[in-house]
Amino acid sequence: MSLQRPNGNSSSSSPSPKKQKTEESEEEELMVPDMEAAGSTGVVSSSADDGANNPETDQTQNAKRPRGRNPVDKEYRSLKRLLRNRVSAQQARERKKVYVSDLESRANELQNNNDELEEKISTLMNENTMLRKMLINTRPKADENH
Repeated sequence: MSLQRPNGNSSSSSPSPKKQKTEESEEEELMVPDMEAAGSTGVVSSSADDGANNPETDQTQNAKRPRGRNPVDKEYRSLKRLLRNRVSAQQARERKKVYVSDLESRANELQNNNDELEEKISTLMNENTMLRKMLINTRPKADENH
């Protein structure tokens, strides 16, 4: 990870952290930055800067941390956030494709159902008209008999 770089490691070790970053990024695609990584940054920097003095050192380190962040750490976090954002956006696009596909298939299904119902309505209306005509034709004959 790029966390090794701020502590003064040589640039020859940088390809190895990039490989680690790539491997970890696959695992971290769906994860929010864990507190363990943030905690290890504070521990490493406090042990490199102050030595192992006392617990008060950790408190002062935590108090100093928000004021000025390491530019490399800031860049790492922004790249990590960018990667998570890209993954999230891709997942949203895939979900949208599935959603649109489902909507289209449902629309086709409903259209077919509607066509069948319209055909049934037409058939029933024709049958109703024929029955009314038959009723009208049979009524006068019944009236003449009375």
